[in-house]
Amino acid sequence: MTKKLRLTCFALLFAFTSVKAQQYSVVIKGGHVIDPKNNVNAIMDVALKGDTVMLVAKNIDAKEGKQVVNAKGLFVTPGLIDIHSHNFYGTRMDQTYSNGPNALPPDGFTFRTGVTTVVDAGCAGWKSFPDFKKQTIDISKTRVLAFLNIVGEGMRGGTYEQNVEDMDAAATAKVVKENPDYIVGIKLAHYNGYNWTPTDRAVEAGKLANVPVMVDFGGSKPVLPIEELFMKHLRPGDIFTHCFGQLSSREPILDVETGKIKPFVMEARKKGILFDVGYGGISFAFSQAIPAVKSGFYPNTISTDIHTGSMNNAMKDMLNVMSKFLAMGMDLPAVIKASTWAPAQAIHREELGNLSVGSRADVTVLRVLDGKFQLNDTGTFGFWDYTGTKIQGKQKLEAEVTIRAGKVVYDLNGLTQPLVLTKR
Repeated sequence: MTKKLRLTCFALLFAFTSVKAQQYSVVIKGGHVIDPKNNVNAIMDVALKGDTVMLVAKNIDAKEGKQVVNAKGLFVTPGLIDIHSHNFYGTRMDQTYSNGPNALPPDGFTFRTGVTTVVDAGCAGWKSFPDFKKQTIDISKTRVLAFLNIVGEGMRGGTYEQNVEDMDAAATAKVVKENPDYIVGIKLAHYNGYNWTPTDRAVEAGKLANVPVMVDFGGSKPVLPIEELFMKHLRPGDIFTHCFGQLSSREPILDVETGKIKPFVMEARKKGILFDVGYGGISFAFSQAIPAVKSGFYPNTISTDIHTGSMNNAMKDMLNVMSKFLAMGMDLPAVIKASTWAPAQAIHREELGNLSVGSRADVTVLRVLDGKFQLNDTGTFGFWDYTGTKIQGKQKLEAEVTIRAGKVVYDLNGLTQPLVLTKR
């Protein structure tokens, strides 16, 4: 064998060995994995190949990954799921959240906060869903799912959302059935009349399409009783959003005078009604949330209700909302579950929100900042609600790395090597 031939064979053997060794596209090394579905809460490595989770184990060889994320001292979780967001942004200035200025393009506000999946909460109705799919769902790197508004015109504001005649259960269910990959439920929102018809038509659509209903309930004076809503109208698996709101036009779940959760609310939870945060602009108050959390009444799902108003108010973003629940007394695994596995179950997308082998390779790497980084005398972080009520917390969450469909799409401090992020 000539020297040249020997060198060629060696090069081929080296190349084959290297390819064989790098059997994973991404290996996340040394992080504390919290995977509520699988009861994992330990320092582990995670290996991804393509858009699939391949292995969660101790001491995966870093050489087996084409890219390696150094997660030492950080928390590794399934990609966060924001079950209540508003993303049908557009240029029709009189249409608020439906192809209008109040909604947000998801990619600008998701990955930097560890969110890999959003569920648009009713911006589009059956009439406008094709436009929403074309201009938002189809072009976003973020996974965008949707609750379809029972109002055919969607969340256009004003008289459109008060038009009971435009609440067509059959037409709504038909569009849901035609788009099973994208539509996960029905949404009722912003109706102000003392009338059960909108609720019943939303639930009828949910029954016809076999999907859950999310209800943004209230707005009437006198208020419609939520005990009747829970016990006579909603089904197990339906979702009551804005669950910690306290407004004069909505009945709260916590008795303000006693500071206790109303007994029928506990019965509703036993029935299977899900309670979602849906923070929003004025739909969350510490006066409701703090006593509830301290009594052990945790939300099933944590979500933002992000839009142009709430993001610049007390809400901020998904991680700020999660940090508030840490400050109120929920532990980190419970907060992670309410932001990953629980919402995946609520929308019947159980391939999401977990790190099981074979699940979708959406992963978030979080840093838990502590109060010593604060430039104040208390050594804590300040969190406030729209009423101006402020609480202190010793921890705050920050996204270091976000991986969507097996690709690094956000890296705050360059923890990925080699540092090659996906491009549009």
